[in-house]
Amino acid sequence: MIIIISGLLGALIGGNTARKRKGNRKDIAQYAGGYAMAFMIVGLVITVFIDRMLAG
Repeated sequence: MIIIISGLLGALIGGNTARKRKGNRKDIAQYAGGYAMAFMIVGLVITVFIDRMLAG
């Protein structure tokens, strides 16, 4: 669940960043995809960390 939420959050942030920089549709899509992947990796690390902490 954390991975999906962080991916969506990253896509929103990336899309908004490209819009602010006056990018066209392809730029917006590329930024959204790149940010989504980066945020999903961070979400995966957080998920693994939480799972390891709870497993004891």
